[in-house]
Amino acid sequence: MNFDLEGREFIELNNLLKVTGLCPSGGIAKMVIADGEVTVDGEVETRKRCKIRAGQCVEFNGQQVVVR
Repeated sequence: MNFDLEGREFIELNNLLKVTGLCPSGGIAKMVIADGEVTVDGEVETRKRCKIRAGQCVEFNGQQVVVR
């Protein structure tokens, strides 16, 4: 799936998982990030508030989000 930043410079990783529906809440998003279940551009990312910018790809639970 694609996610459009709509003019913003970035979105925090935990917020991205929440707004795309990959996680039902921000709390669960933070938990799965801390558990090492999320990758950004193929690398495990454990920083909950990591800034995700256009061109990056986030993967969780077999689903990919490409940020534009």
